[in-house]
Amino acid sequence: MAQAVVQAAKYIGAALVMGLGALGPALGEGSIGSRAMEAMSRQPEMVGAITTRMILADAITETTGLYALLIAFMILLF
Repeated sequence: MAQAVVQAAKYIGAALVMGLGALGPALGEGSIGSRAMEAMSRQPEMVGAITTRMILADAITETTGLYALLIAFMILLF
């Protein structure tokens, strides 16, 4: 019985980590994309530079979600 409670707590903990860990990158990437579109509409001649910086910022933001996934796997496996 105790082992079942520990296993259930692991699943709940991993779910919480992924749920909260994915929320930040989702909001951040949406904000980055929206601001980049606004910047591109204001300065069409800077589309290349803005796109490059937007993709770099999205990649950095996405690492938070990947760290959350890593922690969730660690919770489940150890």
